[in-house]
Amino acid sequence: MTVSLRKVNQKILGYVSLTFLGYFTIGLSLATLPIFIHQILGFNTIIAGLVISVQYLATFLLRGYAGKIVDTKGPKVSVLRSMIFFCFSGVLLLFVFLFKSQPLLSLALLLITRLFTGIAEGLVGASPINWALLELGDEHAAKAISFNGIASYGALALGAPLGVLMVNHIHYESLGILTLLVGIIGFLYTRSKKPYQIVKKRTEAISFKRVLLIVSPFGVCLALGGLGFGSISTFMTLYYEHFNWQNGAACLTVFGIFFILTRLIFNKVIDQYGGLKVALASLFVEALGLLVIAVAMDPTWTLVGAALTGFGFSLVFPALGVEAIKRVDQSQQGSALAAYGLFIDISLGITGPLIGFVANNMGMTAIYPFSTIIVSIGFAVVGNLLYNRRERLA
Repeated sequence: MTVSLRKVNQKILGYVSLTFLGYFTIGLSLATLPIFIHQILGFNTIIAGLVISVQYLATFLLRGYAGKIVDTKGPKVSVLRSMIFFCFSGVLLLFVFLFKSQPLLSLALLLITRLFTGIAEGLVGASPINWALLELGDEHAAKAISFNGIASYGALALGAPLGVLMVNHIHYESLGILTLLVGIIGFLYTRSKKPYQIVKKRTEAISFKRVLLIVSPFGVCLALGGLGFGSISTFMTLYYEHFNWQNGAACLTVFGIFFILTRLIFNKVIDQYGGLKVALASLFVEALGLLVIAVAMDPTWTLVGAALTGFGFSLVFPALGVEAIKRVDQSQQGSALAAYGLFIDISLGITGPLIGFVANNMGMTAIYPFSTIIVSIGFAVVGNLLYNRRERLA
């Protein structure tokens, strides 16, 4: 039975809205925590980066487990568990802010909070994408991955400035309360959706390690490109503070807006030109955006750079993701997407302490030149993959 385009879009949106709820809770504290750790608790930028990155370490460790759950029990189970952990992180976040007068205790609680948030992110991760593909089929993979990215980065772009407003006009504790409420809403909404029955197929079993190896060439490129986003999401507010500029969270919002617009306007280019060509062009634009931020002398040009970075990074994940899942059987797609997603976790996990080290030893102004170089390396690696493919086909 042929499903209409409108119906396909509605079904995909129904699933990726779960991603939106999860990443909205992440976004709420994204722009406020670096300042909270550095200025309120009094720790340096390396500590701030490490604490933020704990989330991505936990997500990294959960990807394989989440992929196995999706492939064996279905994505609903994974999403339900993720929402429970988002609720736990909301409760803990509330206590983090309540004990801010005791820096070490607050920091310890924050570390646990970031672990719980990372577990939740790892479980929700690619589960909605798999849920959509199980119902609609592989032919909608590019669209499902793109819509899921719109949901995640759109949620971050909305959540980050809202979190700053809540801190400025209410109090830090309100972030924990809202995180808990959104987690509860996500759990109840997930419960209301019908589970997709996993049909056991007699296919040759492939270990997660083997799947990871298969998708790793594309994952490495994703990781290099992900550092550009990580440097903006983790350190832009501190970067603005360094120059005494106002509203650093606006950069994340601008990044998110252009990220979403790019996926909406150019949602067919991956099918038309292929994943590697799109990834190559995307990483070039992302590197250009980071270069604009690096040389910007006022916040207006920094916003322009953030827009270009969002425009560039937008299609990197789906472009390389489509190439990655082509390499495995349908029965291993959950594991393949989980393995592929590991590389963005590695990227974001390394970004915090790495950029914190750069800022601490070379100064805040070194952050974005360094990020430009890393993303440029990603551009070169994708170019090499594309060249090798042409050589094989020649």
